[in-house]
Amino acid sequence: MSLTAYQRTLKTVEAPRDTEYRLFTNITRALVEVRELPRTDKRVIAAIGRNRQLWTTLASDCSDPGNQLPQGLRAQIISLSLWVGRYSSKVMREGATIDPLVDINRTIMQGLEKRT
Repeated sequence: MSLTAYQRTLKTVEAPRDTEYRLFTNITRALVEVRELPRTDKRVIAAIGRNRQLWTTLASDCSDPGNQLPQGLRAQIISLSLWVGRYSSKVMREGATIDPLVDINRTIMQGLEKRT
């Protein structure tokens, strides 16, 4: 099976919540792997960039009037996204620890794991 066919099948089988969990897992793993590297290392830049992109996408999705999450939860996600952006800059400019970004992602992953 080609990669494209596999990805198409995955999209039809995997629930959105599972996709989000998998994406958070991959990005969080990358953050953990680079946490001790110099901030100028291209792997650190890539991991921070992917995490920012994830959170920017979540905020954009939560800003959509058609989003079906409760308004309060949407506002919290947007707020977290803004914090992630600011803190990521602090990581890159000031050498702040990556751990709070990992902690936020893991907290979201715990919420995604819970099935109602």
